[in-house]
Amino acid sequence: MPRNKSIVLLSVGHACVDVYQGAVAALVPFFVAERAYTYAAASGIVLAASLLSSVAQPLFGAITDRRPLPWLLPVSTVAGGLGVALSGISGSYALTLVFVALSGIGVAAYHPESARVARVASRGSHRSMGWFSLGGNIGFAVAPLLVTAVIATGGLRFSPLLILPALAGSVLTLPVLRALGGASSARGGPAAAEGRDDWASFVRLSLAVVCRSVVFVGMSTFVAFHAREQTGGGTAMGTAALFVLYLGGAVGTVLGSRLAHRWDRVTVVSTSYLVSVAAVAGVVFVPGPAIYLFVALTSIGLYVPFSLQVTLAQDYLPTRVGTASGITLGLMVSVGGLTSPVIGTVADATSLRTALIPLIAMPALSWLLFRTLPEPAVPKPLSGGGGEEAAREAGRETAQEAGSR
Repeated sequence: MPRNKSIVLLSVGHACVDVYQGAVAALVPFFVAERAYTYAAASGIVLAASLLSSVAQPLFGAITDRRPLPWLLPVSTVAGGLGVALSGISGSYALTLVFVALSGIGVAAYHPESARVARVASRGSHRSMGWFSLGGNIGFAVAPLLVTAVIATGGLRFSPLLILPALAGSVLTLPVLRALGGASSARGGPAAAEGRDDWASFVRLSLAVVCRSVVFVGMSTFVAFHAREQTGGGTAMGTAALFVLYLGGAVGTVLGSRLAHRWDRVTVVSTSYLVSVAAVAGVVFVPGPAIYLFVALTSIGLYVPFSLQVTLAQDYLPTRVGTASGITLGLMVSVGGLTSPVIGTVADATSLRTALIPLIAMPALSWLLFRTLPEPAVPKPLSGGGGEEAAREAGRETAQEAGSR
């Protein structure tokens, strides 16, 4: 199967999985409306989806470093969808937490292995990895629209319909896995490279990603409520803010991959975090419809680094691609959920705006951690299993970068 076709299928499959990360936050306003949850209780649902995911994702990454498990892609996709689909059918808060936790585990199992498979299929191309990441961003963006269309029609009891993207996504991964065959499970090729692991830089990158996750998940959980307060609108105004937040992520991912062909990745990421400080402040303090502009700028600023941080992590740990992908992706999409109950508790005790103010500092901390990181060299692939193709691809990208300058 041609590389471009494989990446397209993997990207669409990625979208079908990340629908369920966005769906949890999109379901929160409906849980509040139908079940009268407080801010703290609602944020506990996001915590349940994030807690096991943030722990399990690096573990799955370490496992796939030892033994590739491509079958995890379709299985984890279904698990992610099943948890969200079941979350609305029981009025029990405890069962709701269990179901969204199941979804979080499915998401955790998917990302490290899918990033490894995408790296093999793309033959190490940063541009192709950017397109793979874009699929996840589109899934995020579609989530509030999908959830609103389904739940606003028949209430939470219609949530089982939300499993449909998971079924489609699991089917889409099968031809890619068959086409890659032994290549995707081989230890050679661009997924396995020789070189020295730079753990110090990787730890700093991971801490920056944690700060990024805190602000993004905090926004995902509460921006719908905040937009309604700022505009005086109803549920539709909140859903619109969530859609803008997720759609901006798709724009940011594409922009990030393009900027990385003109400047080095560390420069692009650190500059993006610096711009995000002002954008988050605008979301918190600017009243009225202008909030949507700052939500979009925040999303773009936080997502320009998305795929670049994954490839940086893989290049910092060239002998542990699964671990690097699992930790980085896990922190980017999960750890922020651990702080959501704190934000919710502060919002219940004071106001939502007061609770969101600390988020302004998070991208500033990411900038401080990133600004002096070294730009890693692209690892040399091990002999066999696509090394020559990866070298040719690296040469093409180098030529493109030189031309763009």
